[in-house]
Amino acid sequence: MARSDLTPQRDVPARTGRRVVEIGPQPLNEIEGKILEFMVQYLRANTYQPSIREIGERFGIKSTKTVSEHLQALADKGFLERDPSRSRGVKILGMDLTTETVQVPCFREMPDRRAAAGGTEAESTLALDRRLAGERGSFFVRAGAGDLAVVGVNEGDYVLVEPASLAEMADGTIVVAHIGTGSWYHRLLRNGSSVQLAPLRTGGEATSVEDVDSVLMVGRVTAFFRVMDDSAGAVNLTHH
Repeated sequence: MARSDLTPQRDVPARTGRRVVEIGPQPLNEIEGKILEFMVQYLRANTYQPSIREIGERFGIKSTKTVSEHLQALADKGFLERDPSRSRGVKILGMDLTTETVQVPCFREMPDRRAAAGGTEAESTLALDRRLAGERGSFFVRAGAGDLAVVGVNEGDYVLVEPASLAEMADGTIVVAHIGTGSWYHRLLRNGSSVQLAPLRTGGEATSVEDVDSVLMVGRVTAFFRVMDDSAGAVNLTHH
């Protein structure tokens, strides 16, 4: 397990001579840390959790009660969520369990910067290939009626927004910014040093940007996702 999976953390010697993995205010002792690492590696390799018996065999613990006590200690310290009614009813909390995907928050309406960055107030999250949402702070937001109809986006589609500054966006980029026009989505138009944000709704006029810092910039649209089966209703996203 990569050390970045459990941050902040540091190895410190305990008074008993045993080493303790300290994670914030809740330290893990040596066996707890090893069990958690084994569970993460097992999940990545198999897509499901090891059983209590498998954990015991891995560490030479004959008593399933003892293994269960270690798992409960991990749960009490906030690393696991347990479902005693299931033999593999354990969920690892607070870490990204794959190297290929990233958890992207999904919002019903355009979030403010703090909510977007932290994923707070998100209605759900979606695991996405890092090549599609590699920038930290990327998020999905549902498109409103007519927001992006001119580029083929329907109401309810999930629009992927990636953080970016106005200076680094190319001509023609679909920009997500608040400039007081009532719409978040604009087409960036460059003409030499001149910058304009053109509305994507019909009937609006382009806004000249004299002071880049005056624009409440959220990012740029990089993709959108749609459920093709109308009977499916809302996008079925798994909560994490």
